[in-house]
Amino acid sequence: MKPALIVIGLGNPGKEYEGTRHNAGFLAADLLAKAFGTAPWQPKQKFSADVCEGRIITVPVLFVKPTTYMNRSGESARKIIDFYQLNPAKELLVICDDIDLQIGTVRFRENGSSGTHNGLQSVAQQFGEEYPRIRIGVGAQAAGQDLANYVLSNPDAQERKAIDAAIAKIPEMVRSFVLGDQKPSKS
Repeated sequence: MKPALIVIGLGNPGKEYEGTRHNAGFLAADLLAKAFGTAPWQPKQKFSADVCEGRIITVPVLFVKPTTYMNRSGESARKIIDFYQLNPAKELLVICDDIDLQIGTVRFRENGSSGTHNGLQSVAQQFGEEYPRIRIGVGAQAAGQDLANYVLSNPDAQERKAIDAAIAKIPEMVRSFVLGDQKPSKS
């Protein structure tokens, strides 16, 4: 199946990262696979990723969780986009955490800056800034707290509830995007 859309959830592989703020993109990819997946997750070494084929109504979609770690996510994205000969500006959707958004908010943009997000920077190194993305607010670290330690830590129960509620909105956002009902906002 040639997908019409690649949806990449950004995160870090491995049990030690599973519940961290930085893996909000993986959590969203898992929820999308549960909602629209037509096959189980499978490791694909040629893509440096785990992939799940899916379908939104009649549109074939490939859900992706790179196994390259966050700061090299663009390498996996490049392999997949090149293999299927897709246009990242229209046929790639990246989902990630965002420390600049309030916990529990979701922002869908057509393009924009990568900011300080290493995963988005890696994708931008491959394709520039012209690709749609959904950012999941995980809030900012406390004053004086190390950013890496913060994003690689688990949210408390109240924060997890807010992040999970935000992620729960994503399947409908992606469905609407695929069907042309929802356009991401301009950056």
